[in-house]
Amino acid sequence: MIKAGVVGWPIEQSKSPIIHNYWLDKYNINGSYKKISLSPENFKLGIKRLINDGYAGLNITVPHKEMALEISSNSTERAKKIGAANTLIFNKGKIYADNTDGIGFLNNLTQLAPDWKADLGPAVVLGAGGASRSIVYSLLNEGAPKVILTNRTYERAKKLANIFGEKVLVINWENINKHISGINTLVNTTTLGMVGSSNLEIDLSTLSSNTLVTDIVYNPLKTPLLEDANRIGCKTVDGLGMLLHQAVPGFKGWFGVEPKVDSALRDRVLLEL
Repeated sequence: MIKAGVVGWPIEQSKSPIIHNYWLDKYNINGSYKKISLSPENFKLGIKRLINDGYAGLNITVPHKEMALEISSNSTERAKKIGAANTLIFNKGKIYADNTDGIGFLNNLTQLAPDWKADLGPAVVLGAGGASRSIVYSLLNEGAPKVILTNRTYERAKKLANIFGEKVLVINWENINKHISGINTLVNTTTLGMVGSSNLEIDLSTLSSNTLVTDIVYNPLKTPLLEDANRIGCKTVDGLGMLLHQAVPGFKGWFGVEPKVDSALRDRVLLEL
């Protein structure tokens, strides 16, 4: 039996087992995928034990993504540039690291907004956490001429921008409304709008109907940001697909089958939200 799982601290909130076990059943694969709780101080030793126990690989979630890259034997260029890994593949004791968050982000947009192209204009990215790193990297890699980045803590946004160079412009959080006119893409990577959090206060009235608005929050599926964007005629994409699509490369690497993200999988995960 092929074994894989997701490691985090805490780990109870992870939806990854729903996704991977759905695919294991769908493709009739003799495999398992489990939640694994590892504290930061036990992370390195815990990974070694899982390798020795015959695991094919792991998904990595907070707070271990940077450490996952550090312990890898080899990694993709995108993982190096982003500075974090969310997917590990084990092979003969070696650790291969990747960051698939950006793949999940782009493939979600490709599936649900096929006419969208990153190179059609500048993007605004709200937030400067780990997901933001992956998304900024992906937008630039797909040809976005400029990424306007903002975060409630200005210094954190500036630190992220320094990784990617002059195509990333950092603005003060209070000035968001002055910079969204004429943009091609608006991405919320903050927790604002999530169940239990306050709403994202932003004026979308100057957006064009050609602007794509997406939110990586998926609980609720239609955040207040997406509802406001819908009202003015923008194309919107929810965040659930990013979660689903980012899981594809790991599953293929561990179990040897490239799974499909379909409506049945979306419905299955939505049952657990």
